[in-house]
Amino acid sequence: MAMDRKTLEGFLREAFPEAQITLQDLAGDNDHWRADIVAEAFRGKTRVQQHQMVYAALKGRMGGELHALALSTRAPD
Repeated sequence: MAMDRKTLEGFLREAFPEAQITLQDLAGDNDHWRADIVAEAFRGKTRVQQHQMVYAALKGRMGGELHALALSTRAPD
């Protein structure tokens, strides 16, 4: 079972409502995504902490419904 764009974006918007989020389906299979997220919530956090915040937002679905997620995260300029 894969995770479609609407579902993935829903989880991310719930966790980061103010974020600028760009999603790209890398393989056209709703299973391999790239997410570019710019959110104030990331300010002062390390990249590892930022990515942990994103994985937490996915509520345990990473590795199950969502097989692969390439992440680019940062705070706004």
